[in-house]
Amino acid sequence: MASADERRFEVLRAIVADYVSEQEPVGSKALVDRHDLAVSSATVRNDMASLEEDGYITQPHTSAGRIPTDKGYRLFVDRLSEIKPLSTAERRAIHRFLDGANDLDDVLRRSVRLLAQLTRQVAVVQYPTLTNSTVRHVEVVPLTSARLMLVLITDTGRVDQRTVELGDVLGEESVALLRDQLNNALAGRKLADAAAKVSELPEQGPPELREVMTRVATTLVESLVEDPEDRLVLGGTANLTNSVADFPDSLREVLEALEEQVVVLKLLAAARNPGSVTVRIGEENEDAQMRSTSVVSIGYGSDDLLLGGMGVVGPTRMDYPGTIAAVRAVANYVGRILAGG
Repeated sequence: MASADERRFEVLRAIVADYVSEQEPVGSKALVDRHDLAVSSATVRNDMASLEEDGYITQPHTSAGRIPTDKGYRLFVDRLSEIKPLSTAERRAIHRFLDGANDLDDVLRRSVRLLAQLTRQVAVVQYPTLTNSTVRHVEVVPLTSARLMLVLITDTGRVDQRTVELGDVLGEESVALLRDQLNNALAGRKLADAAAKVSELPEQGPPELREVMTRVATTLVESLVEDPEDRLVLGGTANLTNSVADFPDSLREVLEALEEQVVVLKLLAAARNPGSVTVRIGEENEDAQMRSTSVVSIGYGSDDLLLGGMGVVGPTRMDYPGTIAAVRAVANYVGRILAGG
């Protein structure tokens, strides 16, 4: 026989399930009719009274039914012993959709679209943090005899292109020498070290290339030091407008907060481990504008290298098991793509 606490939790779980799917406050009769709780209506009513007293459910003013509180959702999420796995079709869709990506920007844009579609919420992905990135290769492409394109490629798949006006005509041999010097100095180095190394290059090269190398070095340092960690890709904002009833007074505030990158970056900062999902519910969100939402976030990357964060923002009345499964699956796949696996 289940303990009274276990039985009450089963009632709470049933209330969460019904409220998420039906969007209506849940009464004791509906619970008994819809769920195999194996107890009488009177017992369910007592359990609901007890859950309400402890702050796990509450009664909206106009209704006889009850809805979960932030505290109730938190208990429900903490007790999720198993996350329902994504279906084979959903997993295949993730692979197919993301495998077609051409570069980092494309991977992140596709990830956001996919997460927004799978969860029907707002999806957000942070660009990979650069502090851990390594220079994989620098390509030097002559556009004209006096203009070069520098292409910087990192191990996270980031590709940066910069054009350099040389103020001088450069022959093929000089371009090849420049390419070799840049790659010898930079390939395999962390970006922060590479920036220091590249600024030494003008002194180390042949005197006739010094001015060209100075221009190239100046342009490359901008690429290496510029930090797109603060860049975010957002998708599915319109999904929030399908849940207007969940934000009776605060939808505009939430939309305004989502436009503020700082707020969203703070939400993602909680997710520091690849594979480990963080769920912030309602009042647990630091930013006052986001207290009517829940945020499900995760770090993406490989086991030993966190690249960035991604997640989903929606009303507290969300399908937590499904959302957690989708966020985890997309993050795993993006981590594998960007780690070169």
